[in-house]
Amino acid sequence: MPFEIICSKCGTVLYLGFDLKSPRDVLKATNNKCKGCGANLNYLDFKVEVTEI
Repeated sequence: MPFEIICSKCGTVLYLGFDLKSPRDVLKATNNKCKGCGANLNYLDFKVEVTEI
């Protein structure tokens, strides 16, 4: 099952893959900014959602 991290402001997929990665690690690579809208993101603001596909 794929794991994804999505910007809550614009919906841009910041990470999509089968390896579980923390939002902190993903945001560190982009200097805590969304690559789509440029919004400043904080890893503490992310929520976990599980959906069946």
